[in-house]
Amino acid sequence: MAHYAKLGANNKVIAVHVVADADCQNADGIEDEEVGRQFMERIHSWPLWKKTSYNTSGGQHKDGGTPLRGNYAGIGMTYDEDNDIFISKKPYASWTLNVSEARWQSPIGDAPALSEEEALTHIYEWNESTGAWDKTAR
Repeated sequence: MAHYAKLGANNKVIAVHVVADADCQNADGIEDEEVGRQFMERIHSWPLWKKTSYNTSGGQHKDGGTPLRGNYAGIGMTYDEDNDIFISKKPYASWTLNVSEARWQSPIGDAPALSEEEALTHIYEWNESTGAWDKTAR
């Protein structure tokens, strides 16, 4: 099965559809993204479709295969045409896009790790006004 993201205004993902492999194959029986895109356009009368991989997250393929477009597309995400990746909404103005991992990062990196015991009672939250991670009780 293949998955295709339906894109709306500003490349926002407005739906994700499953497509049978047979509907994505060219005349030689080889899966072809453009064939799948044309199939979706024909049956939905909608021109904007991008293939997405259920097995791709954070720029990695979960089975060690080739990742496709950074992340599996989800409703509300955006297709970043310049980098050919699906990304979530930017969480804070100070964060920047890590293209290789297809995710937003704070200007000081990821939150510090919590021990297993700490993780039961605390989390780190980004504080945009101080530009730091604050450890708070759950």
